Amino acid sequence: MSKKGDTDLQILKKLFQKTTDSFSELENICSQVRRDIVRMVHGAQSGHPGGSLGCVEFFVALYFDILKHNPKNFQMDGTNEDLFFLSNGHISPVWYSTLARSGYFDVKELSTFRFLNTRLQGHPTTHEHLPGVRVASGSLGQGLSVAIGAALSKDLNDDNHIVYTLHGDGELQEGQIWEAAMFAAANKVNNLISTVDCNGQQIDGSTNEVLPLGDLRAKWESFGWMVFEMNGNNLEEVITTLKKSKQYTGKGKPIVILMKTEMGNGVDFMMHSHKWHGVAPNDEQLKKALEQLQETVGDY
Repeated sequence: MSKKGDTDLQILKKLFQKTTDSFSELENICSQVRRDIVRMVHGAQSGHPGGSLGCVEFFVALYFDILKHNPKNFQMDGTNEDLFFLSNGHISPVWYSTLARSGYFDVKELSTFRFLNTRLQGHPTTHEHLPGVRVASGSLGQGLSVAIGAALSKDLNDDNHIVYTLHGDGELQEGQIWEAAMFAAANKVNNLISTVDCNGQQIDGSTNEVLPLGDLRAKWESFGWMVFEMNGNNLEEVITTLKKSKQYTGKGKPIVILMKTEMGNGVDFMMHSHKWHGVAPNDEQLKKALEQLQETVGDY
């Protein structure tokens, strides 16, 4: 093999190692975010751990690999950067942890979750001026409309960045979602990537028991959206699908990703049930949960 060939091989090995190391770092952050979630909800004895745990890979992939954003210089208008809107605001623990871990504010502030007169309220709000939060959320069904407005604004201002959203599958039972979906397709809002957390659970039981959602892929396609699907608890698949969907922006259609997740993922006794949608662990349950989650980059 030529010297040049040896050099090329070495370069490839370095690139592979860098990719492997980066992926390992993201997995470590996922573990730490899960620790943050259960500790935050336990500390407040209030909150929503189930959906938060299920969406960890999505948030870590988005904020640490996909999103073009500026944590150190947060601006409400979001000019010249990608935007993210959390529509199902009750899973604020995973968002707050991700924002802190990615540099929006000091991770020590996570200890104030849901306390009175703090910035980390149970549902994200704006009057506390928490960096990273651009709209109050938690009233389900509204986030897609807000995101469409932001996407249209970027288009009008020749801002070539993408707007991302996250929704719960139970949230799709809200009529406003489908009004917004029709509007986005009719107006060719093609700088928008929305993701639906399809864990099949909501506060009163499974979505099939409360109000069946039917064939979501067929519904979104019939509304004029481009549809992707992914396993939301497989970090590699999440990153790959988000990158792939990004390649299809600017092609005349809004994009939705149907993300299959397990509520409570990572903590065995919180999985496979709607019970942990909005229940805080007690001291013994916290200890059991933390034993399953490796501390990787340091607890707050």
